[in-house]
Order: sequence, then C-alpha cells, then structure tokens
Amino acid sequence: MSGTLSSIYNNATFALDMHSKALASLQEQTYTGSRINRTSDDPASAYRVMGLNTQQRVVKNYMDNIDEAISSLQMSSEVLLDMTKTISDTSVTLTQILSGTYGLDQEGQDARERLAQQIDDILESMVSSANTQHIDQYLFSGTSTAVAPYAVQRENGEIVSVTYQGSQEERTIEVASGIQTDIFYSGEDIFTSHERGTPEFYGDTGAAVGSGTSNVKGDAWLTVTHDGTNYRLSIDDGATEVVVPASGDVSNIAITNADGEVLYVDATNLTETGVERVRVPGTYNLFDTLISARDLLRNEKGLSAERIADLVEKTSESLNEVKNVLIEKQVTLGTKINFLDTLKDNLDNIKFGAEEEATALEEADIAQIAIDISRRESLYQMSLSIAGKLMSISLLDFI
Repeated sequence: MSGTLSSIYNNATFALDMHSKALASLQEQTYTGSRINRTSDDPASAYRVMGLNTQQRVVKNYMDNIDEAISSLQMSSEVLLDMTKTISDTSVTLTQILSGTYGLDQEGQDARERLAQQIDDILESMVSSANTQHIDQYLFSGTSTAVAPYAVQRENGEIVSVTYQGSQEERTIEVASGIQTDIFYSGEDIFTSHERGTPEFYGDTGAAVGSGTSNVKGDAWLTVTHDGTNYRLSIDDGATEVVVPASGDVSNIAITNADGEVLYVDATNLTETGVERVRVPGTYNLFDTLISARDLLRNEKGLSAERIADLVEKTSESLNEVKNVLIEKQVTLGTKINFLDTLKDNLDNIKFGAEEEATALEEADIAQIAIDISRRESLYQMSLSIAGKLMSISLLDFI
C-alpha cells in the first residue's frame, strides 16, 4: 500500500509540475511575443533563427559598404562633371582667341596675358578639385587615400609642375559575397590619356619624328642650335644636349631630358636653328596641358603670331583629349552607381526575406497561445481535483 500511495503521489506531482511549466512557458510567450526565448524552447528553430540573424548582419554590412561606395562615387562623378565643364569652357575660350586678331603688338600681348592669367586660375582650381576629400579620404589617390594625389611646385607663386604622388592601384571594397568594386581611383587613370600616338613636330627647323618609340609625354620644346660645326638638340632648354654627327645615319637620334624621357628625332633634314613644339597625342594630362597653354599665351619662346595661333589650336585639341577621358570616366562611374543601386535593392530583398522567416519562426501566435493556456489551465485544474481526491484516501477506505 505504501508503494501504491507513493506512486499516486509521484504521478500527481509530475502532472501538476508538467502543466505548471507549460503554463509558465505559454505566459512567457504571451509577455514577450516570442515563441523562442531560449534555445531549449525549440533547438531546431533556434538554430535556424541564429543562421538567419547572421545572414541579416552580413547583408547589412554589405549594404553599408554599398552606401559608402555610392557616396564616394557620386562625389567623384560630381567633381569630374564640374571639371569637364570647366575644360569645355576653356577650350571655347581658346578657340575664340583664334577668331580674333592678336598680333605681337602690345594690345595683342595684353589680351593673351589676360587669358593666360585666367588659365592660371583654372589650373589652381583644377589641382584643388583633383585633391578633393570625402569622409577624410582623397578621392583620386587610389589605395593611398590618406595622401593628397597631386603636389605642386611653384615659382614666383605660380604652379610650374604638378606631380602625382598617389597610388597607381585603385582601392576596392567588397559589396557582396565574391563581388568587389572600385571606389577610389588613381588620378593617373582619371586625368591622363593613355593612347600614345606618333609625335608631331611644329616648326621650321627641318626636324622630324624618328623611328624609335619615344616615351616623352604631352608637349615638349625641341631646341635646335649650331656650334659652328654640328647641330645640337635638346628637349629641356639646353640642360642636356645631343650633338648631331656631321656624317653617318642621323635618322633616329635619341634625345633625353633630365626626367629620363626620350624623344627620337630624324635630323636628316635639319636646315635651321630655333625652337619648335613637339606634341605627342594620346599622352596628355590635364595639368601639364593647362601649364603649357598658359606659357604659350605668354609667348616666352618668342614665336610668331601665326605660330602661336596654330599651337593654341593644338592645345585646345589636347584639352579636348583630356576632356574625353573625363567623360569616359563619368560614364564608368554612372554605370557603377546604377549597378550598386540594383545590388543594394537585391540585398535588401534578401535581408527582408531573412527577417520575415526569422520572425515567422520566433513570433508567438497569440490566438493559439490563448487556446493552449485555456486548455492547460483546464488540465491543471483537473489534475488538482484528481490529486485532491486521491490524496484523501485513508486506511478506512481499504478496510
């Protein structure tokens, strides 16, 4: 009998404890609104929810990266758009000067000097724009975002050279699993043309292009002098000179400047001394072109009015060459921004789907809980009633 009473007691206690815990769990779900408040509530669903939450965090990080990328690319695009407009206006101004009559008299020189000063102001503005920062990072330094891309050298307060000091590599950022995009470009790729053409000579010395592959860029000034016996050639204002042999093959003479750049010259038909312009299409950068245009208008080489007009026209072509590079980069940036916008929308859909699935797994069904609570309360009351009756059995009930 002792064993029987003990068994009855244990069963009753177990039933009451089971219903009590079930009620407590249901009441907790009602209070929190969540079906899973701890892993033990539903291990399989809890594991799935943790995976979905991790996915949401990863996608959110990618979306933040995309926002950063779009912001930087939009800023770069706006800077390039303003610079392109300025270049177009400058080209128009240079073209207009060709339609006027600007001789070598004082009036003509004053007009060119005013335009030269205007171009000098544009040069200052362009360097400043190329050194634009966004969120404390330089837009056109490639991976070296902490370093200003362009450094200037001045003489008498004016810029005489602009040197790129950023990285040659573009900085990338991961915007999705296995997908990276460039957000900080190398200024060398933005402001310089890389479609080298054949050097062109503009002068009356008789010098012509040699057969070698020159690596001089942009505009160079070829100085031809004669020492009484031989012609001498230089492309750095006489700092370094090459003597043209009086006999033998002189059709491919290499002339080197202090920077190590080489211009190959055919000296076969040299007939006069003087200075002539050598331009290399497809190698122009924005800053050197503006410097060249400014100095040309000041006529520091003592050229004729006709030659100045001819070279100003070629300078305008050089600016248009650089402008076309900028326009091409703007198109690239616009395409990339559109791609990132679409990618962000797709990631947002993935994130939303993960949130919905996690919510469906976690969220408590209040209507069903109410039914379950009512059922559990009825079972609990029944268990209490049965336990009360069983516990009231005494020895007299067995006599």
